[in-house]
Amino acid sequence: MTPPLRLGVQIQPQGTSVPTMRRAWRDADALGVDSIFTWDHFFPIWGDPDATHFEGYSLLAAMAVETRQARIGALVTCQSYRNANLLADLARTIDHLSEGRFILGLGAGWFERDYDEYGYSFGTAGDRLRALEQTIGVVKARLEVLNPPPVNPNLPLLIGGGGEKVTLRIVAEHADALNTFGPPENFARKNRVLDEWCDRVGRDPGAIERTVLIEASDLHRLDDYAEAGAELAIVMLADPFDLDGVAGALNA
Repeated sequence: MTPPLRLGVQIQPQGTSVPTMRRAWRDADALGVDSIFTWDHFFPIWGDPDATHFEGYSLLAAMAVETRQARIGALVTCQSYRNANLLADLARTIDHLSEGRFILGLGAGWFERDYDEYGYSFGTAGDRLRALEQTIGVVKARLEVLNPPPVNPNLPLLIGGGGEKVTLRIVAEHADALNTFGPPENFARKNRVLDEWCDRVGRDPGAIERTVLIEASDLHRLDDYAEAGAELAIVMLADPFDLDGVAGALNA
């Protein structure tokens, strides 16, 4: 029998306010969700390009002290936006603020407006993927020497993406979790390819948590995602952060 999915939420930091997000984090935590995420951008990525927007790691520090149970993280941190050693220190510090609940979500980056307006070099997809792999090595090395170390001695690394030639190979070699997208048929394919990469690099595929980012309108397909190999479904929520569907699924 396929085990039921755990549920998380992504509280999107665009078109909203800090008090509204803080209330949503607390409400989601009280519901008993597995995890609460934000994202790592500097501008809205859909809808009104001039809507309000807030920076991710400042929000994560606040989320760490506003919540008590849920794991927290970003889907996903862009490797380009912070020095890798600094990123490790931020992750370690937020892990302390959350008492060991932090997940380091990491990705290669894709939203060109962030790069252009904040002065980062966008380069090519290949450039960004190579930088992602370098960043992982630096972050892991820095985490080993920070004093004090993270509260969680096995601070999890989640990698977001679905590129079958490079990204999933990086996941197989380095990550504790994968986050990618539906529909279930697509998710099942990404899982199969990741399993193949695990076989090639000598990694136990069961050591990598499989997570999927879904719309609230997809909550009725949770069984399909579970059958496709998902262990955690993360529901994307925009202001006003209606948690009724998530609450219903948790209580089903």
